[in-house]
Amino acid sequence: MGKYFGTDGFRGEANVTLTAKHAFKIGRYLGWYFNQNHLDKPGSHARIVIGKDTRRSSYMLEYALAAGITSSGADAYLLHVTTTPSVAYITKADSFDCGIMISASHNPFCDNGIKLINDQGEKMDDETIAKVESFLDGRAGIPPYATGADIGETVDYISGRNRYMGYLISLGLYSFKGKRIALDCANGSSWNIAPAVFNALGAKTYVINAEPNGININNNAGSTHIEGLQRFVVENKLDAGFAYDGDADRCLCVDENGDVVDGDKIMYIYARYRKERGKLRDNEVVATVMSNLGLFKALDELGIGYAKTAVGDKNVYDYMAAHHNTVGGEQSGHIIFSKYASTGDGILTSLKMMEVMLATKKSLAELAAPVKIYPQVLENVRVTDKRIVMNAPLVKQAVERAEAALDGNGRMLVRESGTEPLIRVMAEAADTETCRKCIKIVTDAIDSCGFRA
Repeated sequence: MGKYFGTDGFRGEANVTLTAKHAFKIGRYLGWYFNQNHLDKPGSHARIVIGKDTRRSSYMLEYALAAGITSSGADAYLLHVTTTPSVAYITKADSFDCGIMISASHNPFCDNGIKLINDQGEKMDDETIAKVESFLDGRAGIPPYATGADIGETVDYISGRNRYMGYLISLGLYSFKGKRIALDCANGSSWNIAPAVFNALGAKTYVINAEPNGININNNAGSTHIEGLQRFVVENKLDAGFAYDGDADRCLCVDENGDVVDGDKIMYIYARYRKERGKLRDNEVVATVMSNLGLFKALDELGIGYAKTAVGDKNVYDYMAAHHNTVGGEQSGHIIFSKYASTGDGILTSLKMMEVMLATKKSLAELAAPVKIYPQVLENVRVTDKRIVMNAPLVKQAVERAEAALDGNGRMLVRESGTEPLIRVMAEAADTETCRKCIKIVTDAIDSCGFRA
C-alpha cells in the first residue's frame, strides 16, 4: 500500500485527509499522464470518465477532479451518480484512457474516496498509482497547464450509465415475473439503477433505503446493516432480498426466511450451478483467507477446488486473471464473475442469484442449505500504528497461543485493515464462546502494549 492509496483507492475523511486540493492534483496529473499517449494525434485529448456516489462531498471532489483533468488538456466525462462497476464497464466498453470512481464504499458519509480504474476496467496498476502519489508529495515534475484550444472539455455522459443498465438487463436469461423481491440500496449509488433493472426484468420490486440526501448513505442501511432488510423480507413475505453497499460493488442476499446468504454462500451456489451444467471450466472457486471453513468443506463435497488469496477483491481478481478462473470473491459480498465483469458488481451478483433460483426452481434457502457455517467472530481494534502492532513480538505470541487453544478445530486471522487504522482480529471455531476467548487473548496483548488508539 502507498501513502495515500490503499487496497481500495485513496480513502479518508472528506476535507480532512482527502481534500478538494488532492482531487484537483490527482485529476491534473492523470490528465497530463494519459495525454502523453495522444501527442502524435493533433487535436486528440485523453478521455477520462468519472462516476460518484451520493455523498455530499462527492460533488465537490467530482468538480475538483474535472477541473484538474481539463486544466491539463484531457477531457472529463461525467457519469454523475452511478456505481463503481458501471465505471469499470464503461471505461473498457467505450475505450476511455482511465476511469475514476468517487466513493468510500461502505464507510459513513463523512468519508470519501477516489478509486482509479485502467483502460481495461481493472483497478489501476501500482506503478501508475506510485506516480500519482509522487506528484501529490511534490516529488515529480509539475505538468504544464493547457491553454487555448488545448484546454480539455467536460462532457455530460449520463448515456454511459444508461448503457450499463442496458447491459445488465441483457444478462437476464429469465423473466422475473411473479417474483417478489426486496432491494436495499443503502441510499447510495444503486438507488435508481437496481430498481430500474429489476423492474425491466419483470419483478415485483420492493425498494428500501433509496432516498439519498447526501448524508444518509450506509446509515443503518445496505449490506453492512442488513438486519433491516431481513425484517422487511419476512414481514412482507417476499421471495428474496438483495442489499448493496454505498457504491454497489458488493451484495449480500436475504432468503425467504430472513436468513443472510453471504458472499461465501453466493460463491457456493453459483459454482455448484455452473458445475452441474458442465460450465465451471476451471473447477475452482477463488476465495480469500476470510472465507468460512464451511464453504471449503461444502466445496470439497462437490469435488470443486479452491484457492485462497489475501483479503481484497483486487487480490481475488488478480489471481482469477492469472489462472483464468470464472467465480471468485469475498465473504463480504464482493463477488467477481469474470465472464461478465472485471470487478465486484452487486447488482450483477443479485441477477446471477435470480438466474440460479429461476433455472433450478429452488429458493435461496434451499440453494444455500449445504453450506454449514462455522461460528466466526470479528473484532476491529483501532490502533495508533497498524504495522507496529503486526510486528510486535507479544502480539505474535498471543496469536500463537490462541491458535494452540483451537487445537486444529478452527483458525485465527489477524490482519491490517486496508482502508482504516484498524487491526481485524477474527476467530473461527465450533462455537462462539471459543471464538471470543481466542480473540480476547490477542486483544489483551494489543492493550498491554499500549497500541490501542
